[in-house]
Amino acid sequence: MNNTAQIKKNYKLIKFQKLVIVSILIGFLSAFLGLVLKKATEHYEELFFHKATINPIFFIIFPVFGLSIIYFLRQYLFKRKENKGIKEIFESTNSKSKNLPSYKISSHFINGLLTVVFGGSTGIEVSTVVASATIGSVAQRKENVFRQYKTELICAGVAAGVTALFGSPIAGILFAIEVISRKVTRAFVISNVIAVSIAFGLITILKEEPLFAVTITTWHIKAIPYFILLGILAGLNSVYLTRCVLFFKLQFSKINTHYYKILLGSAVLSISLYIFPQLYGEGYHSIKTIFGNTSQIPLTITLALTFIGLLVLKPIVTSITLASGGDGGVFAPSLFIGAFLGLLVASVLNTFFNSGVIPINFMIIGMAAVLSASIHAPFTAIFLVCGLTNDYTLFLPILVVCLISKYTAKTIYPFTVYSFTPSILK
Repeated sequence: MNNTAQIKKNYKLIKFQKLVIVSILIGFLSAFLGLVLKKATEHYEELFFHKATINPIFFIIFPVFGLSIIYFLRQYLFKRKENKGIKEIFESTNSKSKNLPSYKISSHFINGLLTVVFGGSTGIEVSTVVASATIGSVAQRKENVFRQYKTELICAGVAAGVTALFGSPIAGILFAIEVISRKVTRAFVISNVIAVSIAFGLITILKEEPLFAVTITTWHIKAIPYFILLGILAGLNSVYLTRCVLFFKLQFSKINTHYYKILLGSAVLSISLYIFPQLYGEGYHSIKTIFGNTSQIPLTITLALTFIGLLVLKPIVTSITLASGGDGGVFAPSLFIGAFLGLLVASVLNTFFNSGVIPINFMIIGMAAVLSASIHAPFTAIFLVCGLTNDYTLFLPILVVCLISKYTAKTIYPFTVYSFTPSILK
């Protein structure tokens, strides 16, 4: 009896040690992948965007070239399989037999990079999430002892990837809980805490700066009613984004010849980029520009129409980018929409109602609110946006507005692009 108990104890200890080791490896590899993809995308997106602004003909050439290259890579290198985004992770975690094949790491890495740098109006976040989830999935299959930890190790990869992109380990873990796992086990806590710690340690050693360098001084109680208004508008905008993605994916799925999808998608994308260059790629360059000029931008009719045009077109061009073969998701578009929505609301309030609100606060809160409503993950959105700015001054209003936006969106349309399946009747 004592020998049996000792054997069980030793086995548990060995299993624990292996879980720690594999979590360290997953954390490092996922974070490294995320950082390399982030840096490569930032560099080449800036380079290609600069070329296009000098010679606008590239706004026409880049999208059709990028989508064509992605199509041929899928046909001849990546087994002719479409990338389904985060739904691929759900299919794996909900099934004992389905796994994320190892080629998904390179597939999402390369296709995510090509989509954004050639003007696709989406972001690399979902590409990173699926690629890093695949790292966890591959690691889980290497040892029989990890068979029962499939979801936990996939989530560890996801959490580490999100941490590397946004500089917030809390956001990484919360995203894994709110979107992927929806349950917390002892193994989940161990593997995910270790993975995000390694990821955060890596970005700290490399001295990664926050994506948006902003200074937030304070916020005023009198702005609370306006924050509530922003939350409701953010919920409405997120539903519009979700419905656009689902609608255009359905319509493009009816086109049998894939190159017709590429030509149609490229035409819409090129025209949109030519009129509104701010829509190019992730759009973070546009957000950084307006962050630096919020106090110097007087609201004119032309500027208001520009903001409205961006809010109307961004969901459409994002949807068409994805429907015509691009790789990405709704993370970056949600942040983009939220920033411009927040600035528009603040500018209208200050110009026509003399409200005296702080535009930069509305931009940051708007980013979190639209993301919260788009993925139905308010706590992920809170810590993710606070991590992007490395500032928690607005934590309380962001919390309130994220909850308002999520439940506004959920009341109007209960699905996200992740939870909707074609079998559900609209």
